[in-house]
Amino acid sequence: MWILTKRSKEMALEHAELESLVLQRTAELQILSQRLLKVQDEERRKLARDLHDSTGQTLAALKINVSFLEASSQPDSSERAIVAQVRALADQAIREIRTMSYLLHPPLLDEVGFACAAEWYVEGFAKRSGIDVSADFPTGVRLPRNIELALFRVLQECLTNVHRHSGATAVTVVFQQKPEVVILKIQDSGRGISAERLALLRQTGAESGVGLAGMRERMNELTGRLEIESSAGGTTVQATVPLYPAARPPSFENYARAEVATAVQSYQ
Repeated sequence: MWILTKRSKEMALEHAELESLVLQRTAELQILSQRLLKVQDEERRKLARDLHDSTGQTLAALKINVSFLEASSQPDSSERAIVAQVRALADQAIREIRTMSYLLHPPLLDEVGFACAAEWYVEGFAKRSGIDVSADFPTGVRLPRNIELALFRVLQECLTNVHRHSGATAVTVVFQQKPEVVILKIQDSGRGISAERLALLRQTGAESGVGLAGMRERMNELTGRLEIESSAGGTTVQATVPLYPAARPPSFENYARAEVATAVQSYQ
């Protein structure tokens, strides 16, 4: 009997240590994921700046030289027609580089905040996709930089998913700032998500998809939450972020250590 009791205590202690290891590794993965998102955002900002300041300026200089060449060529000549085509291609390349740069990291986000950047992005999305977008963004609202960036990335990912998967013809985007939280809601009129797929998306595993996992990690970092609802009439994604987050709960690692210490004491 004494041997069985001792073995039970040892097994319980081993189980507690295993739980501690799992929680510790989970915490490390979460921290790594958040760091990767920050690195990704910094790389997007750098790439956007390089495209605008380097490639964009090179194309602008090319356009100027082509304009001089066009002006010096004979009217109605074949050479002038070719030069005009080159100038048109340069204009197109400049527009595409500017759009790509702004999509990577819109300067409006740093200069005037989320509301103006989101309004600009929504207008461009509607033109590019042909989807009717109704948006409500209050003006003059500035939030902490990390909250504005997280909300903008959630908006980008949600609208991208709408365009790729929903088959929607209309989307409604609502942004609200309340005394203690900000809420971003994106609702589409698409075909919706099946119950099985929706249950999978609500999980935190890899099966939920990279984009959704990224949104969820951004919300976790801000002690916010991401909610998904769907029916045959469409899908709604809502991101809620507290403006004044309460003190964070103990980390997984510290919690696990405390659990093991308690287990050791109880089995001694």
